[in-house]
Amino acid sequence: MERLKKLLLPITAPIEFIQNHFKAMVFLLFVVLIFMPSDDESLMPHNLEKITLAGPIMDINEVVKKLDDARLNDKVKGVLLVVDSPGGAVAPSIEVSYAVKRLKAVKPIVVYASGTIASGSYYSSIWANEIVANPGSMVGSIGVIMQGADLSEVMQKIGIKTQVVSAGKYKQLGTTDREWLPYEKEELNKVIQGTYNMFVADVASARKLKIEDAPNFANAHIFTASQAKAVGLVDKLGVSYDAENDLIKLSGVKDPTWNKEDPMDKFIKKLSASSAVVLNTYFPALSLR
Repeated sequence: MERLKKLLLPITAPIEFIQNHFKAMVFLLFVVLIFMPSDDESLMPHNLEKITLAGPIMDINEVVKKLDDARLNDKVKGVLLVVDSPGGAVAPSIEVSYAVKRLKAVKPIVVYASGTIASGSYYSSIWANEIVANPGSMVGSIGVIMQGADLSEVMQKIGIKTQVVSAGKYKQLGTTDREWLPYEKEELNKVIQGTYNMFVADVASARKLKIEDAPNFANAHIFTASQAKAVGLVDKLGVSYDAENDLIKLSGVKDPTWNKEDPMDKFIKKLSASSAVVLNTYFPALSLR
């Protein structure tokens, strides 16, 4: 009997180990499946990177980080920024714009307008080597807006009154508990006009347009892709295939290998960005949209 046990030991020992450590092995397998690369990308690093800017522009930390990481990564020879966004807050849009400008100084970046490239998302894209617009995309809306809800009637109906202690004539700018006063609107307009002038000047500089032609290419005009090309806001019409090929040519890579974006990550980013715009609807903020 002992002799038989010894003979079967190579078979029984693994079975006994699996029985005793089944839960641990399942957990280990789960971890391996999560972190195991889905393709050969880990063995063959990508030399071209695709980054997505989608939805309202509010939180752009991840996009800016990806642009800066691509700039510092010697293996990455070029970046395709895929844009489908109606715009968003001023400061975040400028953050992305400057990240694109930093990247362009080191390696080529092509912007592909896959659906909407308007206002803040257009500002984000202006410093690219090239802007390729899908023929069905909407382009432009170079303008600035600040809006807020007047909730005074609703508050009156449900019996809510505000109490305010403030110092400074303009401290209650943008309040939602009453209609804005004429001098408050004038003060807000000063900020909006200043931001608009900066926007227009940067577009003219980046796109090599004449500032005196701003009424034609700016002024919050909305353009089709072909109209946008006619006024100089985009370089060419095409689809993702064309934008990718243009970047390959600009980068000079012989064997193009692209990074892989997680579809679930893209979905979550769009969902979180969409919820952020609801807050912006009722609480005034300076926006490029």
